[in-house]
Amino acid sequence: MSANASQERNHGYQRIVREILAEAARVDAEEDELYGDARGDELPEQLRTAEGRKAALREAKRALEAERARQQLQQDADADEVVAAGFEGSGIPLTLDPAEIVTRNSGQRGWLQAARRQADAHRKEQARPVPGSRVARLLEVERRFSQNLQVEVETNDAYRAYKAVGVRKDGRRQGRKFPVWVPPEEPTGEINLTDPDSRNMLETRGFLQGYNAQAAVNEQHMVIAAEICVVNPDAGNLEPVLQAAETELANAGVTGTPEVVLADAGYWHTEQMQRMAGRGIPVLVPPDAHKRHGVRPGRHAGMYAFMRRALNSERGKDLYKRRQAMVEPVFANTKFNRKIYRFHRRGRSAVRSEWRLITATHNLLRLHQHRIAPLAA
Repeated sequence: MSANASQERNHGYQRIVREILAEAARVDAEEDELYGDARGDELPEQLRTAEGRKAALREAKRALEAERARQQLQQDADADEVVAAGFEGSGIPLTLDPAEIVTRNSGQRGWLQAARRQADAHRKEQARPVPGSRVARLLEVERRFSQNLQVEVETNDAYRAYKAVGVRKDGRRQGRKFPVWVPPEEPTGEINLTDPDSRNMLETRGFLQGYNAQAAVNEQHMVIAAEICVVNPDAGNLEPVLQAAETELANAGVTGTPEVVLADAGYWHTEQMQRMAGRGIPVLVPPDAHKRHGVRPGRHAGMYAFMRRALNSERGKDLYKRRQAMVEPVFANTKFNRKIYRFHRRGRSAVRSEWRLITATHNLLRLHQHRIAPLAA
């Protein structure tokens, strides 16, 4: 769904830096006009005497000592906890464990994808409101650009160290030959200045600036869970949406596991599907999009062939044909009947709250229109 932001406000790093410098020059000019020869940073009245400065210093020392004592208590409380090793230069705790990164011979690209997912998860946990001030948004976007570049540098360092001394899953040593990677001089890509959390996403009619709205729906068209992500396409969202649905059901006192999970081809994620199947939850996700003619390259045998056989069985066909009739009416009702095409709030946390409100009112309307079947004569 569309965000409350325009694609025209997607800017690169150079544009953001130029605007920050222009804003700083504007502020300097205003201060020169306001203060004249004065610097504008003269001491306040209470600090212009020795006694006033001593009193302020004593108060500052008391505050610092209290903060130091609080930090020491926190360190003592955390001393016994196990903290995963990572990299802190970017401010994002990256845990680049080769055993947890599924590269599929993708090499450094697989490591970068894993690091970006961790960075996105960290920002999701630390989600904060979008600043109202344009200057504050400029600084926030610049911070994210610098953070993204540092994540890329740290990930490359970890990958090179792994290739130099790492061991494959089968016990063989990794090769030491890999291309030299030179970090870019400045961050790449674009970030939206109006809503930095939103993304330029592909939809059926082109690209839009927005969010990927996710929903778990039952056979009665009731939304069980509603989540927001900034990743397009849907790959990687299957298990998180299921976990959100299970959490909501548990909070409502509903126990047990889903009879079956149905999703379209965009949700295919081998590792997540295997974990769900290991929990005893059947999963039906076609390995090929309905628009594709033939088998997707690289998806011939193994789990792909098994899923095709399952979907071609009578039971599989009967189950999967319910998916479109279950979830598509929810989005159709939201967009076309209720005319909700875009979010009004900005920032991932605020948009998530708005999406959950939209789906909650959808459920209320469904309950309001529910009719009890008449008793048989």
